[in-house]
Amino acid sequence: HSTEQTTEILLCLSPVEVANLKEGINFFRNKSTGKDYILYKSKSRLRACKNVCKHQGGLFIKDIEDLAGRSVRCTKHNWKLDVSTMKYINPPESFCQDELVVEMDENNGLLLLELNPPNPWDSEPRSPEELDFGEVQITYLTHACMDLKLGDKRMVFDPWLIGPAFARGWWLLHEPPSDWLERLCQADLIYISHLHSDHLSYPTLKKLAGRRPDIPIYVGNTERPVFWNLNQSGVQLTNINVVPFGIWQQVDKNLRFMILMDGVHPEMDTCIIVEYKGHKILNTVDCTRPNGGRLPTKVALMMSDFAGGASGFPMTFSGGKFTEEWKAQFIKTERKKLLNYKAQLVKNLQPRIYCPFAGYFVESHPSDKYIKETNTKNDPKELNNLIKKNSDVITWTPRPGATLDLGRMLKDPTDSKGIIEPPEGTKIYKDSWDFEPYLEILNAAVGDEIFLHSSWIKEYFTWAGFKDYNLVVRMIETDEDFNPFPGGYDYLVDFLDLSFPKERPQREHPYEEIRTRVDVIRHVVKNGLLWDELYIGFQTRLQRDPDIYHHLFWNHFQIKLPLTPPNWRSFLTCCEQNGPGISQVRNILPTK
Repeated sequence: HSTEQTTEILLCLSPVEVANLKEGINFFRNKSTGKDYILYKSKSRLRACKNVCKHQGGLFIKDIEDLAGRSVRCTKHNWKLDVSTMKYINPPESFCQDELVVEMDENNGLLLLELNPPNPWDSEPRSPEELDFGEVQITYLTHACMDLKLGDKRMVFDPWLIGPAFARGWWLLHEPPSDWLERLCQADLIYISHLHSDHLSYPTLKKLAGRRPDIPIYVGNTERPVFWNLNQSGVQLTNINVVPFGIWQQVDKNLRFMILMDGVHPEMDTCIIVEYKGHKILNTVDCTRPNGGRLPTKVALMMSDFAGGASGFPMTFSGGKFTEEWKAQFIKTERKKLLNYKAQLVKNLQPRIYCPFAGYFVESHPSDKYIKETNTKNDPKELNNLIKKNSDVITWTPRPGATLDLGRMLKDPTDSKGIIEPPEGTKIYKDSWDFEPYLEILNAAVGDEIFLHSSWIKEYFTWAGFKDYNLVVRMIETDEDFNPFPGGYDYLVDFLDLSFPKERPQREHPYEEIRTRVDVIRHVVKNGLLWDELYIGFQTRLQRDPDIYHHLFWNHFQIKLPLTPPNWRSFLTCCEQNGPGISQVRNILPTK
């Protein structure tokens, strides 16, 4: 029987050793185990592997014939490995080296991790059986939401079908099929990959829970629970199943699935393999390095994100180098890198069919016009064309309501009934969104009693628990256009000692200024939500001096905030005992 997938730490590097890593190849030995490792550093990333040749276990040394400094040579039989790609170049086309997971710790040290078992889907293997036409059908609904018919069972991925994601920053690009709620209600199980609101959509789940509160929902056993905020959401779901990584979950005799962790964000991101009668469907969702980069090859269908643009960087930054020209060039370069990476991944894994999804969102609220215009995203057709140039993989660019018949496509990719498009005249793109109900929820926080008392600032950041870090942040509450909000708060937080000074301290310190729309920051503070709502939702404008990314600070507020919200009831009781709060302007922002 398969065992739960775990991670083993093979090597630890101190912050000093990390800082001293040279560009190119670095050799290391774990002195306690005597085992050797190779780290390859380039400007964009770190890659690592065991210093063991796959041929007969020889030790690699520097390849003096390689002037580019990317390859190593085995001391046994002169096999050569290009560590920048993890492919053997002598003999060519022979093997790929197994990569290790590289993770930074909280002190900027480095850990090399190995997933064990590395390929858990190989446990209890099954040979593919022939599929009848119509037996396995995959219907695209919106964004990352797929409806899978697998024999007599139905499974749905990541249902975001109404409302916004990331507070009010993201809205659906596609118009979902009109019967989306019926489809969800008919599902036998739902998989939710992670806690981001374009995958875990409480407005969608609220509709579903009104009809089927006991619908089985499956999530991975992440360090940050996917449903950590369920009680506060008010959504009544009663059948949430947290499953271990790397173990087959048997649904019926033909159907099973396995949830895998992300190598870069194991604390929150997951992906899934669904297998029906031996045919695998791989959905890597948003994972940066799903399963540490080790994935099954030649699956029947693979789907992954493709678009980019799911970050506040660099559109929300200003000052210094962050001119409009610099941003445009950076975005263009990053999108191209992502396209090439996805195309190479598909080429390496060689699925029979590939589908780009999980990138169909738009910044449609009028106040985010600037973001919509500057935050350009990859075109799925461009990616599919790139894939076709380099491989024989069949590609499918999905439209809402379109259905792929896996049995037909595997038998004959040219079958005209292999993909059924939506009826002619079907609305594909949304052209209106119901903004008001969702903005009203955010606006309700602006006039909350909590914010009559300036001591909420100390209460909130004490609850957040981030300190002993040399960073001073200025927080400014703003209106829609990021101008100071009348009567709003403008304050400093010194995270070295978690104090709230009137002026910046005299010592040398990095500094960030964060302007945030008042409705969103107060909603986040009141409910103890993660700052992804602010950052990924484009609800901030940022300046920093010097221009350094403070990973520990942002990582804490985006992932590591306490699981239980602040105790505002107790806070207000104390405030009442201590006298009246300060006078505050309590006007509600306009909804448009």
